[in-house]
Formats: sequence, structure tokens, C-alpha cells
Amino acid sequence: MSDPLRDPAPLVRRVYAYAAYRLGDGAEAEDVTSETFERALRYRDSFDEKKGRPAAWLVGIARRCVDDHLQARGQEIPTDDEALFDRSSSPGPSETSPMRLDLADAVASLDLRDRELIALRYGADLKAKDIAALLGQRTNTVEVALHRALDRLRLVLDQPPARRAETTTSRPISRERPE
Repeated sequence: MSDPLRDPAPLVRRVYAYAAYRLGDGAEAEDVTSETFERALRYRDSFDEKKGRPAAWLVGIARRCVDDHLQARGQEIPTDDEALFDRSSSPGPSETSPMRLDLADAVASLDLRDRELIALRYGADLKAKDIAALLGQRTNTVEVALHRALDRLRLVLDQPPARRAETTTSRPISRERPE
């Protein structure tokens, strides 16, 4: 059996990026990253390379750690259109760019499934195949869903700034198509 933690440096970056997408940059994402690797060390014998890559296995653990973290701080785990981003903490230096803030707000306006797919693909840098294995779906299903999530994100970003502000402060964009 191969060791999924043989080369941890790139895996740490992926797990942290995923946690930061879900919780925001900072101490909470660092704590979740640490907890993820503690659990991974404890359960490393459960890794099966036939089921996926180490990064996907770790992000699966990180998803549970994020949910545990949210519960521990008294927040309900988002199950529908609740926001994934905690905007109460002060922005870090990497969030001061207007473009990054626009993107974060646009992503926050999407529904939970779209945000999760984007966090897995771009936060954790997982391929569609790995996301599919993690979510128990077919690769094609994930690719289509991710493509549609990115289309919805582009729609938000293409809106004039005043209209975008209205969209991001109202309820998240629905995935349903207008009739």
C-alpha cells in the first residue's frame, strides 16, 4: 500500500485552500488544515489508491473537519442556500484586491452546490474525476455541473457593479432555468 502522506507539502496547500474557500483565510482555515492532517495520520491505513488520489482523500476529510468546525462554533452546517463565507472577520492582505473581493462576493451569491464545486475544483485544485469520486457521482455529471456553476458565476461578474451589489445581497442565484 502506498503512503498518501508521502509528499505532504502540496497536499497541505490544497487542503488549506479548500478550508479558506469555506471559512475564509486565517486561523480557522489553519486549524481545519491541522485537524485534517491529524485525522489523516490516524486513519492513513484506510486510504485506498484504487478509489482516488491522496488529494481527494484529504479533501474528503477536510470537508468533514470544516463541518465539525462550523458546528463547534455554533453555526449550522450549510445545507441549502446559507452563506459559506464568514464575512465577520477582517480581510487579510490577499483579500484587499477589488477583483478578489468582487469574485468572493460573486461566488458567495451562488447556491451551496455551486460554491462547493468551485471550492473543490479551484480551492482544493481537484480534477473532475476526483470530485466525482468524493461526491459519489459520475465524472461527466460533475463536469456539467461545474460548467454550469461557472456560467452562473460569469453572469454575476458580467453585471454592472450596482446590479451585482443587489444580486450579492439578495438570495443566492437559483440553478433553475426561467420558463
